[in-house]
Amino acid sequence: MTTAAVPTERLGDILVKEGLLSKEKLAQALTEHRSSGMPLGFIIAKQGLVPEVEITRIVARQLRVPAVDLSRFEVDAKILKLIPADIAKRHIVLPLKREGRTLTVAMANPTDQVLLQELRFITRFDLFPVFAGEFTLRGLIDKYYDASDQQLQAILKDMEGLAEDVEIVEDQDDEAASQAQIDDAPVVKLINGILTDAVQRGASDIHIESFEHDMRVRYRVDGALLEVMKPPLRMKAALISRVKILSQLNIAERRVPQDGRLKLKMGNRVIDFRVSTLPTLFGEKIVLRILDKGNLTLDLSTFGFEPKAEADLLKAILNPYGMVLVTGPTGSGKTTTLYSALQRINTIDSNIMTAEDPVEYNLYGINQVQVKNDIGLTFAAALKAFLRQDPNVIMIGEVRDLETGGIAIKAALTGHLVLSTLHTNDAPSTITRLIDMGVEAFNVSAAVNLVVAQRLVRRICKECKAPVTYRPEELKSLLYPGTNLDEIKAIPFMRGKGCEVCGGTGYKGRAGIYEVMAMSPEVRRMVLRGASVAELRDQAVLEGMLTLRMDGVVKVKKGVTTLEEVVKETSG
Repeated sequence: MTTAAVPTERLGDILVKEGLLSKEKLAQALTEHRSSGMPLGFIIAKQGLVPEVEITRIVARQLRVPAVDLSRFEVDAKILKLIPADIAKRHIVLPLKREGRTLTVAMANPTDQVLLQELRFITRFDLFPVFAGEFTLRGLIDKYYDASDQQLQAILKDMEGLAEDVEIVEDQDDEAASQAQIDDAPVVKLINGILTDAVQRGASDIHIESFEHDMRVRYRVDGALLEVMKPPLRMKAALISRVKILSQLNIAERRVPQDGRLKLKMGNRVIDFRVSTLPTLFGEKIVLRILDKGNLTLDLSTFGFEPKAEADLLKAILNPYGMVLVTGPTGSGKTTTLYSALQRINTIDSNIMTAEDPVEYNLYGINQVQVKNDIGLTFAAALKAFLRQDPNVIMIGEVRDLETGGIAIKAALTGHLVLSTLHTNDAPSTITRLIDMGVEAFNVSAAVNLVVAQRLVRRICKECKAPVTYRPEELKSLLYPGTNLDEIKAIPFMRGKGCEVCGGTGYKGRAGIYEVMAMSPEVRRMVLRGASVAELRDQAVLEGMLTLRMDGVVKVKKGVTTLEEVVKETSG
């Protein structure tokens, strides 16, 4: 750092000559100046020996730069963000105002050309440096920048104790590991706290998002996103880099999406996080999917299937061959249903093979393959390889194209049980989707044993559950063919009032609603005849199938969920 131009007369002498300071007080200030190394003007102002405005006037005249009265300025938070806190505190510089492309900065040493060049590079503005008294300037820098730290300190205080028995399982090379070892840094505590807090709240995903003037952290809890904090914007780069280091991602690459994983050890539990980064306009967005095996329930009897639906599903998966399809939108629990089915038939005498993208949970006794499209390991390629591995049961993450669908159907017809997922709205339309994809109707009719369509609805919080009444027009939204308004009015509707347990939402946890269509002989004949979706649905209902809406109404009658949740998830 270059020093200011040397004045022809020293500051202390000028103050004594102008009668502002006695020689005795000057000697006292000089003693502290020599022992502490702090500038003389700062010490004189700090000790209250001379008003700082006088010191500022004299030094500004000596340096031939304009002076500024900082008491006249209230600095805007957006202006503060132009210069990072660490630089402001290290170099004693405070951004004051912006006019067009010019930024006015108050400095303790406005003649420092090296610092001015660095600030031009950081801010991308032309600079107008002004001199300010160092004592007042330091105080204002601490006041303004520490205010932005208050929320961080509050966040860290709230998270105290959360991460005491928590350890990030770091499995990366030495260079990355060395970058991650900043154990006392607030960013490390914050990331550990966020991960732990999200797990304890039962979140399924963590979103870390960057915007122009701030950033935010949101959790997805019971299917809904909740904002939990807004870390200081200056921590953006450090937060993102920390997560990328832990996930073994390239911290220097910010232009393309990246995927990785990290592990968190909480006591005796090890929780996996699937990490995805995405370049956005104002920085990278990070989403962490929480894969907590401790929360994974793989017992089909606890899923909330109605008796006939559960019996049909068990019969289909205990069949030695044929195809079982699970359908629904992203995040509706399809993978969990498939895993539960596999766990039910996972015995010592079965060879079970899965192709997944990605593999979400590791299941003992099941051979799981991670699909990698970039090297040619597609669902279709994995499926072809499986058929040479003497399988009993095959699970394909998703039927995406005719090639995969065709091989899966043939596998189901040649003595294998095949489980897979498809993206359709309900069970009957899954059959027509396969035919539209190019699979022959006679093969679909012969191979498919059962189709499950499912949705997840939020459960009413047990702690604040209370009866609720609806207007007739609201009740009409729950009607479905074969029912009437009087039947709907007779339902004992419930809703959560909102309490501490559920975070004021009225909901805690989620439940499934299911549409289970077994392929009866008549349904198979209808598929061969080219029956429409509506005709297939009517026949299945005639044989005892509950549609998604019908199963939703059953869950409302049982007090599991609300009218709003069922209407939202089963409309269309």
